Amino acid sequence: MESTYRFDLWSTSASVSVTEPPALASVVEIVRDGLHEVERACSRFRDDSELARLRPGSQRLSPMLADLVRNALDAAEASGGLVDPTVGGVVQALGYDRSIELVRAEGAPVRVVPDVPGWRRVHLYGDRLELPRAVHLDLGATAKARAADLTARRAARTVGVGVLVELGGDLATAGPAPAGGWQVLVQDTEEDPACQVSLAGGHALATSSTVRRSWRRGGTRVHHIVDPRTAAPAEPVWRSATVAAGTCVEANTASTAAVVLGRDAAGWLADRGFTARLVDARHRIVRVGDWPAEAAA
Repeated sequence: MESTYRFDLWSTSASVSVTEPPALASVVEIVRDGLHEVERACSRFRDDSELARLRPGSQRLSPMLADLVRNALDAAEASGGLVDPTVGGVVQALGYDRSIELVRAEGAPVRVVPDVPGWRRVHLYGDRLELPRAVHLDLGATAKARAADLTARRAARTVGVGVLVELGGDLATAGPAPAGGWQVLVQDTEEDPACQVSLAGGHALATSSTVRRSWRRGGTRVHHIVDPRTAAPAEPVWRSATVAAGTCVEANTASTAAVVLGRDAAGWLADRGFTARLVDARHRIVRVGDWPAEAAA
């Protein structure tokens, strides 16, 4: 029988589950230590984070930040630029310049940013970053997912049990799963339709939402997922997009790209062999690939 520890993290909720209850305390300690390391490396909301101290030009990165930047650039390439870590300036201009619970619910119209610099302008050679002027990195689309992957694997390898790490909709597993698989409830908000799925060990899920991190500027609702093609929040065709994949980074890259793509998301996901669940503004569900049918109420 698995055991779970729940806690608050990065203005969202998080949980750690294990297949062997006596191992829970040890696994939680490993996971939380790893999460602190990620936060110190790439938090946009800590003046003392390594990311906040980056300056234009050439500089060496810590192993953790180098890993996170590399994953962000890989995600940009894999998504054809739909998930781009150089949207930081746009996100700040939209008003998301502090932890979400501190962002004012209402505000003046946002400052228009003409374009996104583009991920191809950023170069990483091993641990050496070449950062152009006026490029502000935002690793939010991949860093939390990478943290789930890293901490789940580290804990499972160290303690020798099955582990599930869930960080605000980003979920990674490692080691053996419980009998019947990890039972995961997929539901973005209480207003959304729910679906329970079984997840095998070593697999991941990620949900990207246009609802949870949203606010209003100049009477218009905005959210945190930026379309790099327009330098504006993606059109909220989908309330949420959930994708299953081998890693949480891969799943989150695809779910974020799906939100950006809007009506073209289902075809894009299907062409790439993803299993996914999209919920539109009217709470209608679009299933992609082998996503299970919703159970009758």
